[in-house]
Amino acid sequence: MRADWVGIGLRGPYYSAFADAAGLEVDWLEVHAENYFDRGGPRYRALAEIADRFPISVHGVALSLGSDDGLDADHLDRLHALVSDLGACQVSEHLAWSRHGSTYFNDLLPLPLTEDALDAVSRNIDHAQRHLARPILIENPSAYLELHDGSMGEARFLRRLVDRTGCRLLVDLNNLFVSARNVGTSLCEWLDEIPADAVEEIHLAGHEPDARGGRLLIDTHGSDVSEDVWSLYAAFTTSIGPRPTIIERDCNWPPLDQLLEEAGRARILGHFDDRR
Repeated sequence: MRADWVGIGLRGPYYSAFADAAGLEVDWLEVHAENYFDRGGPRYRALAEIADRFPISVHGVALSLGSDDGLDADHLDRLHALVSDLGACQVSEHLAWSRHGSTYFNDLLPLPLTEDALDAVSRNIDHAQRHLARPILIENPSAYLELHDGSMGEARFLRRLVDRTGCRLLVDLNNLFVSARNVGTSLCEWLDEIPADAVEEIHLAGHEPDARGGRLLIDTHGSDVSEDVWSLYAAFTTSIGPRPTIIERDCNWPPLDQLLEEAGRARILGHFDDRR
């Protein structure tokens, strides 16, 4: 992949535009893995056709890397099949858990950042990477509460995962901003702690205050990227250089032109060379 790629999340309202992709200013697209595990139907066929025109990143939300009883074999097999079908340019997942036994929870649940959790996540990443025959990218999730039994911060936990497994990092700057506001994560300390050479993707998205009007921020992916997150993006890429970037929008979908304008802004603020 090239460091100067900018793309968006491919969601239902935008399929027809990318099926006829003439003139679209976007380098790559990202899909949520679990939406395509059945590998059939008109939407899957449309995705396969789009994958012939654009590089596709596969972003998982339910592999549950934090599960202490290992990975679900069927889930991992389906992920492998999808990645192979699409010739995916990236595969990513979250530092979270979402499964207990055969029960799946519709959320990315937080981990205690302990040595035991580090061992479990490392085993699961090793398993996934062996099965997929490639490194995967690990994304920092949004935090809404602080687990006080942790023995290290999130950035150090991610650094040690990179050292132990060879995984790479997907830095979601919106999630980082939300976590900083909600639980007091230091933005500067977090960004200084992670290994810059392991960062292979950046996510940008929107957030909103909780419905009760409190100080809690909710990572909705349903609004424009905030000015605070744009500023963080500009500072981060000034420090580490450009990285492949995705604009995420998972609800309240705007016209495609609006998302492409945000992608264009990322190209400018992210210090990308104009090679077009």
